[in-house]
Amino acid sequence: MKKIILTGGGTAGHVTPNIALIPRLKEMGFEISYIGSYNGMEKGLIEEVGIPYYGISSGKLRRYFSWQNFSDPFRVQKGYHEALSLLKEIKPDIVFSKGGFVSVPVVGAARRLRIPVIIHESDMTPGLANKLSFSAATKICCNFPETLKTLPEGKAVLSGSPIRAELLSGSREAALSFTGLDGKKPVLMVVGGSLGAVPVNNAVRDALPMLLETFDIVHLCGKGKLAESLVGTPGYLQYEYISKEMADLFALADVVISRAGANAICELAALAIPNLLIPLSAAASRGDQILNARSFEKQGYSVVLEEEQITSEVLVSTVRELFENRQRYIDAMRSGSQSDGVKVITDLIAELCG
Repeated sequence: MKKIILTGGGTAGHVTPNIALIPRLKEMGFEISYIGSYNGMEKGLIEEVGIPYYGISSGKLRRYFSWQNFSDPFRVQKGYHEALSLLKEIKPDIVFSKGGFVSVPVVGAARRLRIPVIIHESDMTPGLANKLSFSAATKICCNFPETLKTLPEGKAVLSGSPIRAELLSGSREAALSFTGLDGKKPVLMVVGGSLGAVPVNNAVRDALPMLLETFDIVHLCGKGKLAESLVGTPGYLQYEYISKEMADLFALADVVISRAGANAICELAALAIPNLLIPLSAAASRGDQILNARSFEKQGYSVVLEEEQITSEVLVSTVRELFENRQRYIDAMRSGSQSDGVKVITDLIAELCG
């Protein structure tokens, strides 16, 4: 039996693509293990799907000043030695990394032991953790054609994003039962990412009275970000995080407001849900979400508003216009040339395992 180690963590976007690969890898006969941080969110997500999980020490490599910059290199070094011991014990045939800083010591240990490594880069421009791992990679998969020119020659593969199969078979009726909505109004779903998005949450809540005139709203607002004062508002439902019901909620949604993390928007494209993207601002990030969003806008998949543009009136008018013209976006996404990310990546895994 071939063995594979999956790694990645920090946000759900570094974990859910790994989860998408698991059913196919099991069908192919792989014995699967996962390496993440001791107590990161990836631990709970992976344990839910019944895969053996191993935690290692992890540090973050920041582009800004923090006192933790002095201690985290020691955590990374510790994580490297822990990963090395785990790889020697498990003896995997290949490592697949979805990124996040916990993946860096795992990929480094795999290089030391000459184990093939596949990295997947979701965003249009590579993140720092993946950049640090490129030299150790055998192949580097990506979502956007524009990314190919930024990757080392001979390693780049345009794979698309691995999409969880269950997302494609959600039930609108099950979602109505779960939410208690009556289905008489169109449904606006708001997704701020696994950690939530305060500016998006605030913008939606500020515009809530006007939005509720047209829509019922399902708001995934992030851990600790519920608005207690709005609990019980007719037509407005808040959840910190949704896992198993996500496919059903997507089946219920007529339009979605979302951040522009690559995995999230690739799922929206695969499901052909008209969407308004509000990317994380360049002031709070390296600007990757803005590039992701503009690429989808150019392809006719999405409408884009940057945080600095948002007022209640602009948000409401944009969402209503998106809904009125939703078929145009649905048609563009359905006619797009998206790859079957699960098949491309698992075929590549099989090839590198000999």
